Amino acid sequence: MSTSRQGCLDLLARFRPRNPAEAADVARTRELLEAAEDPWLRSIPLHVTASAMIVHPKSGRVLLRWHQRQRAWLQVGGHGDPGEIDPMQVALREGGEETGLHDLVPWPDASLVQVAIVPVNAKGDEPAHEHADLRFVLATAEPGAVRPEKPNAPLRWLTVAQANEATEPNVREMLARIEGLLAG
Repeated sequence: MSTSRQGCLDLLARFRPRNPAEAADVARTRELLEAAEDPWLRSIPLHVTASAMIVHPKSGRVLLRWHQRQRAWLQVGGHGDPGEIDPMQVALREGGEETGLHDLVPWPDASLVQVAIVPVNAKGDEPAHEHADLRFVLATAEPGAVRPEKPNAPLRWLTVAQANEATEPNVREMLARIEGLLAG
């Protein structure tokens, strides 16, 4: 088994789903990791992605990014680049690229916070597909340094309550977990 798959399987083995829907998503993700030669390949209908909610612990705020394709305010993250095999490193790279924040660190540690299989709309020649999204929390000490990577991908710092009103159910579940972490 490849290092990529084994590392992700180890991450899932340490993770405890919080509800039956998440347990089902973990099971499907595990099946993908055990069966696919490269579970990160964008060409397969279900593939692994990594994302993170960025927090500013001192203010208790979270950062959401507008995702045009999904037409939703979501966390940052996405696909691994060729050769990337560590989901935390993917989340860190994507977080830095999408926000301009260069001081991002795993918070309060590098634990997996949520596993969610999410549908992705078709775009151009790319058909609709699903992401087996491995989700983390990253922190910044410099929230004012945030810069969107492109004009149609604005960023917003929000309280957890504000973010709950602005996003979709699977992200609200992640926010509930983060709210507990921020409360200490």
